[in-house]
Amino acid sequence: MADDLFADDLTGLAARLAAGEVSPLDVTEAVLARIEAVDPHVGAFVHVNADARETARRLTDELARGVCRGPLHGVPIAVKDNYLSADMPTTAGSRAPGYAFPLEDSTAVARLRAAGAVLIGKTRTHEFAWGTETPPTRNPWDLSRIPGGSSGGSGAALAARLAFGALGSDTGGSIRIPASLCGVVGLKPTFGRVSRAGVVPHSWSLDHAGPLALSVRDAALMLQVLAGPDPRDPATAAAPVPDFGADLDAGIAGLRVGVCRNHFFGRNEADVERLVEAAIADLAALGAQIVDFEIPNLKYGLGAIYAIELASSSAWHDRALQDGATAAMADDVRTLVEIGRLVSASDYLKAEQLRVQLIRDFEAVLQKVDVIATPGSSVTAWKRGQPGVVTGGIEESPLAASWRLTYPFNLTGMPALSLPCGFDARGLPAGLQLAGRPFDEATILRVAHAYEGVHRWNDARPTLPGEPRRTS
Repeated sequence: MADDLFADDLTGLAARLAAGEVSPLDVTEAVLARIEAVDPHVGAFVHVNADARETARRLTDELARGVCRGPLHGVPIAVKDNYLSADMPTTAGSRAPGYAFPLEDSTAVARLRAAGAVLIGKTRTHEFAWGTETPPTRNPWDLSRIPGGSSGGSGAALAARLAFGALGSDTGGSIRIPASLCGVVGLKPTFGRVSRAGVVPHSWSLDHAGPLALSVRDAALMLQVLAGPDPRDPATAAAPVPDFGADLDAGIAGLRVGVCRNHFFGRNEADVERLVEAAIADLAALGAQIVDFEIPNLKYGLGAIYAIELASSSAWHDRALQDGATAAMADDVRTLVEIGRLVSASDYLKAEQLRVQLIRDFEAVLQKVDVIATPGSSVTAWKRGQPGVVTGGIEESPLAASWRLTYPFNLTGMPALSLPCGFDARGLPAGLQLAGRPFDEATILRVAHAYEGVHRWNDARPTLPGEPRRTS
């Protein structure tokens, strides 16, 4: 039963639970057993929920009485360790003193509970969501490599089938980069679509909350549960929440797919570029019209997001900076938090001015195209501790190389999704990123679902130490 169980995605498992083919308790026991066997090798979890079995037992009893809480009834979901929860501690990946996070549910966690989810545990995050490696978590496709960050624990947990869905947060790419590097689906919704109340802040105007998933339809289902206004987060919008799954099977004939040639292509690993170009050709074969375009102002964008993010992070950590608590942070995070104090008011305002210009640039493009297709990351997973990567003959930090293709959609607040588009010569996953108009997640989900139906890359699973031998 267990091996068959882990061949399901969330949507398939939810259907089996609703039909009574498996019980929430059976599923939870199987997931906990797999975590115990596999996670010592992967390191995706910082905390496994001691209440998971009891929750699953209650949910099993409810189904026996004909009570279903919602579409996630009995489904084990992992939570990134920067989301507050009432039944698990929150550390935001840090051991620095002076930080105490309350035992209460963030809005996203509360909505998962209301939909019937079993919160299986807290996944590791790069400290305070400030990085792209997430130590000590390992990439399930190659345990000598990183899973991406900062939601690396969530990406690794899904790739290793240690949960059926996960929460992540995304300030410059922290949902989509782990999704790309771990071969799963990651959705950064429109800014304001999902509440961030109860998520440890990083950069108020850039932070997004969203799901990582095993399939596009799973991402749509999780977004359905998470989306909607929340008085606890004034940035959430009153925009209507559509049925995100309604048009998944509508096809993409006639849709216009934009390809930005001056920023997103030409400085990627060769295999990444090849796989993404092949994916774009597949979209054309499905009936989409491919439209090339350029946005020259993107050459200034990385400096802008650094200025905004550095200053915002330093402001939030101001007390720790004054008290000297940052000395206990990891070297990379401490440097970033401290250097943010050097961002001047003039620097910050100029960055915000560029941000407005980029929003206008993308608004103009989105009058001519329906979605934008890019690589999800310019590189596949790099070695743990690797100081730099080479893209297009230029060496740069892994942070800059991976952020370069994701940060534009944090600056603009546009929805963006990464899904698997194949494997490089080393057997490492690469991702296709799709972005769209604000509050039109439905269209990027539709395009992603159409592409996913061609190849089903997400059905591939890594072989991991500790797991039972598969029968198929």
